Amino acid sequence: MPEPDDLTNASAYGGAGWEPRTRSLRDELGTLWGRCGIASEWGPLRAVLLHRPGPELETLDDPGEALMLAPLDPGAVREQHDAMAEAYRAAGVGVHYVEPAEVPPPNQMFCADLMLMTPSGAIVGRPASPVRAGEERWVARRLGELGIPILRTVAGTGAFEGADALWLDEETVLVGRGLRTNEEGAAQVEATLAEQGVRTVLVDLPHASMHLMGEIRIVDRDLAFVRRGRCPWRAVQALEAAGFEIRFFPSEEEARRGMAHNFVVLGPRRVLMPAGNPRSRGAYEAAGVECVSVPLDQIARAAGAIGCLTGVLERGAD
Repeated sequence: MPEPDDLTNASAYGGAGWEPRTRSLRDELGTLWGRCGIASEWGPLRAVLLHRPGPELETLDDPGEALMLAPLDPGAVREQHDAMAEAYRAAGVGVHYVEPAEVPPPNQMFCADLMLMTPSGAIVGRPASPVRAGEERWVARRLGELGIPILRTVAGTGAFEGADALWLDEETVLVGRGLRTNEEGAAQVEATLAEQGVRTVLVDLPHASMHLMGEIRIVDRDLAFVRRGRCPWRAVQALEAAGFEIRFFPSEEEARRGMAHNFVVLGPRRVLMPAGNPRSRGAYEAAGVECVSVPLDQIARAAGAIGCLTGVLERGAD
């Protein structure tokens, strides 16, 4: 093909045949890019990212060194993880797995910490502990394979774990600073959300609080449960300003030992929660929340449960 005499008229230089890309990234999700995106904690759950625990659990000698609470039975952990994944499938949720190319760090299964989904793509986190350093690599790799845009990877000396962020509404996200998310990490997340027109409300977590997820759970656009005496006052103010009814988790013992508050919302007032927490389940059901439960007592020994295990990839509009 002969070169055109007038290069300024060539399509490569904006001449005849050039067409500008006019759709936004958000508009390209589901066509050019993979399906993803959330802007609430309660919209119908469409897809999740999990890591099925593998050989990384076989050589744990000291649970404390791995940020865990007690020794694990790897086989039982895998059985409970499989049961959780099957519960998601039964609820119509697509389940994707991280599938690292090598043996990952021992906490790789806690996918919620490693990413924050936004309406236009993912922010990849940066775990605060060197024990967990590198887990984010495998999540980023899998997001890329799924065609999900990565809007930012928290960098520098920033630390951010996705369980420190909660969507109040389509335009507002709560971000908790504390043990797992530092000032720099929170600022990077805030900047990326601002690019999408989303406001960040920063709150400081109390001493010995692992994540914001452990103090607040939102189950519908107007209903939230919080831990009495542990939920940051500014977070309570933000919930009230957004029109949420606030109820307290009924049993601190079930929260601490049974991870009763460590659930995932399947849809408005419908949750997947750890079994064996009768007081908490009764309180949820009294508030009109449908509860689906699976045993998670073995995984709870690793200091997490369903909420921690689940990277949310997509929610529909409620």
